[in-house]
This record gives sequence, structure tokens and C-alpha cells, in this order.
Amino acid sequence: MRILVDANEAQVAALDDLAKLEQRPRAAVIRAAIDDYLARHRRKGVQEAFGLWADGPDGLEFQEKLRSEW
Repeated sequence: MRILVDANEAQVAALDDLAKLEQRPRAAVIRAAIDDYLARHRRKGVQEAFGLWADGPDGLEFQEKLRSEW
């Protein structure tokens, strides 16, 4: 899939220098940069958030305990 991205002259020149150094097409360098960015900024999944409660009591037991205090 193709996408359109605006880059300034300095960014394009830096990409061209890196592509020449690595002997790869500029597009390959950009794809690698996107992959790296996504890997570093990937959000934690919902399942990982549920792990925060994994060591706690059963949810229903906890709810009933709280309500019994009223």
C-alpha cells in the first residue's frame, strides 16, 4: 500500500544518506523506521491490563465484601 508523507528537505537528505550507507532503497529505510517506531510505541493490550487484578480476590467476592460493609 502506498501512503503520502510530507518530509522537509533535511529529512529527505538524511534518508537518502542512510539509504546510500546501507545500500538499500529509501522506501526500505522508511519502512524499517516505521516498524521500529510502531514496536517502541505499541500500546499494551487489554489482556495485560486485566493482569493487574490477577492476584486479587474474585471480583464477585470483592464486590459482596464491599457491599457487606454498608
